Amino acid sequence: MSTPQPPAPQQHAPQQPAPHRQAAPGPSYTSPIPVVRTHLGHALASEWTKIRSVRSTMWTLGIFLALVIGIGLLVAVQTSDVDYRDVPYTLSAFFGLLLAQICLITLGVLVVSSEYGTGMIRTTFTASPQRHRVLAAKLIIFFAVAFVVSALSIGLVGLFTAGLHDEPSSTPWVGSVFMGALYVSLLGVLALAVGSMLRHSAGAITTMLGLVLVPAILPAFLLFSESLRPIAEAVLEYNAINSLAAVFGLNSGSGGGSQLAVLAVITAAAIAGAFALLDRRDV
Repeated sequence: MSTPQPPAPQQHAPQQPAPHRQAAPGPSYTSPIPVVRTHLGHALASEWTKIRSVRSTMWTLGIFLALVIGIGLLVAVQTSDVDYRDVPYTLSAFFGLLLAQICLITLGVLVVSSEYGTGMIRTTFTASPQRHRVLAAKLIIFFAVAFVVSALSIGLVGLFTAGLHDEPSSTPWVGSVFMGALYVSLLGVLALAVGSMLRHSAGAITTMLGLVLVPAILPAFLLFSESLRPIAEAVLEYNAINSLAAVFGLNSGSGGGSQLAVLAVITAAAIAGAFALLDRRDV
């Protein structure tokens, strides 16, 4: 009797991996929005839209024009030909600028500090991560607006005053239009730089008012001491009120050139400080 043999093990053929199935190519998407490399021109366009679309700009510039032109015309109608023998016809605008410069200081602060106060600066820096480009655009746009408005208002007062008097002034007055507008515009730019550093509207405006008003009052106290007299005389010569007076020919000397140079140096230092602090702090 034979012994049954165990069934032989079945040999399984090695399984081949399933072929990789490629997905059918779908339609590619192309954005209809053109992708362009951003530059300073885009930031300038953005800041121009901001400054002309907010109410604070219209109010501050409107009050500025009302003060410079309104007070200037009131002063001009009270003067005679002899009053302009040694001063330009734009002198009438000086009296309005004494008050109106505060409007440009306020606007310069609000251009930057209002965005920090509302939190919109986060949106601005998200859209334009190059913070230095944003600050540069703010400075350029504000200076252009302030200078044009100041020059137009001073020039209108000069033209009106010249039309009231038959005798021509011995002092050319076109230069005072440029220098007067440049001086108050630099004050506004200085305020913008201070606002960028402080990031607080009330604090920056108060600081700027102190920089304008305190040097006009301080010499009265410093002159009591002989040792402090040189400091008092320098402060008296270069404070904002006497500097504007020099621009319009009320003070003998450089005609406001040295005062304008000092303000330009101070403003440049403040701008450098604003740029240096811009990337070192969060928003």
